[in-house]
Amino acid sequence: MSGRIAGVFVIALVVVFSVAGCQQKRVTTQDAVQQEKQQQSMDEQKKGQEVVVAEKQSSSVIESVDAKDKEAQYAESKENPFSDILFDFDKYDVKDSYKTLLLSVTAWMTKNGTARLTIEGHCDERGTNEYNLALGDRRAKAVKDYLIGLGIASGRVDLISYGEEKALCNEQNEDCWAKNRRAHFVLLHRVGR
Repeated sequence: MSGRIAGVFVIALVVVFSVAGCQQKRVTTQDAVQQEKQQQSMDEQKKGQEVVVAEKQSSSVIESVDAKDKEAQYAESKENPFSDILFDFDKYDVKDSYKTLLLSVTAWMTKNGTARLTIEGHCDERGTNEYNLALGDRRAKAVKDYLIGLGIASGRVDLISYGEEKALCNEQNEDCWAKNRRAHFVLLHRVGR
């Protein structure tokens, strides 16, 4: 009987170890399945992020190509028949004395339907760089808005502000500063016409 008990005991131990081993494998299999699902989820998120990044890069490349095409279609005219519009210190309103000039710019743009115009905003050296860039932009925009009011299509006029960076005069006196507070016209003609 003790041999039988020993045999039963051995069989019981084998069953216990087998069951324990199966449970170990089952836990391991469940862990592996869970880890695989997590990895798939992370891979999908990564692919989604890559798609978003690729779409943004594609969009910026298209915009860049469009801008280059637009620049390639137009060349800066060597002749500029228009005088600069000057502004008072720390102001961006167009003075009445320049409204005749803006009428002639409008007439010229109407006559030359394929031409484009860039208005550069400039400031004197006083003030911070950030302030002068913003003021130069407001000056250029005030001139553009006036031209739009006279009938020029908004899409034919671009703006750029140089702030104090492209001074006409570098002396530190009021006469010099007055020359630098300006809106400057750059005419662009369609290339090949």
